[in-house]
Amino acid sequence: MSAGTVLRRVAAVRTGDGALIHAVVDGSDDAPVTLVLAHGWTLAQASWDDVAHLLTPKVAAGELRLIRYDQRGHGRSTWGRYADDVAELSIDQLGADLGALLDQLVPTGPVVLGGHSMGGMTIMCLAAARPELFTDRVGGVALVSTSAGDLAPSGEKLAERLQLKLAPGLVTAAIGGARLVERFRQLVPPSHPRHRKIVRELLYGADATDEMVIAGAEIMHASTVRAFAAFYPALGQHDKRTELKALSGVPVEVLVGDSDKLTPQRHSRQLAEALPDAALHVADRTGHMLIQERPRLVADAIERLLTAATAGRAAA
Repeated sequence: MSAGTVLRRVAAVRTGDGALIHAVVDGSDDAPVTLVLAHGWTLAQASWDDVAHLLTPKVAAGELRLIRYDQRGHGRSTWGRYADDVAELSIDQLGADLGALLDQLVPTGPVVLGGHSMGGMTIMCLAAARPELFTDRVGGVALVSTSAGDLAPSGEKLAERLQLKLAPGLVTAAIGGARLVERFRQLVPPSHPRHRKIVRELLYGADATDEMVIAGAEIMHASTVRAFAAFYPALGQHDKRTELKALSGVPVEVLVGDSDKLTPQRHSRQLAEALPDAALHVADRTGHMLIQERPRLVADAIERLLTAATAGRAAA
């Protein structure tokens, strides 16, 4: 393999309930460390492309193996036992999926995990369920624009009480009317100015370029209405605020945009308080899509974690 060439293969990880998790593996299996990146709600592994591009020299040099994958029900991954009924779907299930991916694709050697939004929650769920991995295998974690819990409306205001009461019905209606909703979405595609305006206002900061917004909108547009609706209540039920102990023993980098509307910076500050050894980075003029808006900041944080993980392996 010539210098600068990256070895790539596609893998399908089969979970215990028969779901197939689509993954792309870049780099050699004998690289000294593996990085696994988990994406957010209604996104796909492509949302990590800008960060992955900055890490490509390490992959090409044989210093890193990089794995990106589609979460269950997103991208090319299937639903497994939730194909017909999503009532019991949880972020804990995504944590179990990540564990299956590690077992099958990264059975040995040090690992660094990166998670954006729901992907960060996925890592927290894995840490709560399988803390031994964070003693023996996982040598660092990047938590980007994410939360340990407290995402559901509090119910203190009338609008919040209505949201809590109506949410299950809205999910059922959205899934049942998916074809109609999809037809409407086709009328307002990512290229439509109204579509871009909504996405920009909700997910991006002041410095985001039109190219960033369009790229993110296209990734989200490729997701299904079912994924949007099915995971909405699961996100509200996610709460690992008292189950972060496993993460306290590994280097953690927490990153958030100062104008993040989906997971406001108070969530990242709570994580930093629960993990006092974690490094907290608040990016100016940046929204929820920090991995697109500030990929260099994220790549630098990951490179620090990779260095620590490989140093730990050498010391061992």
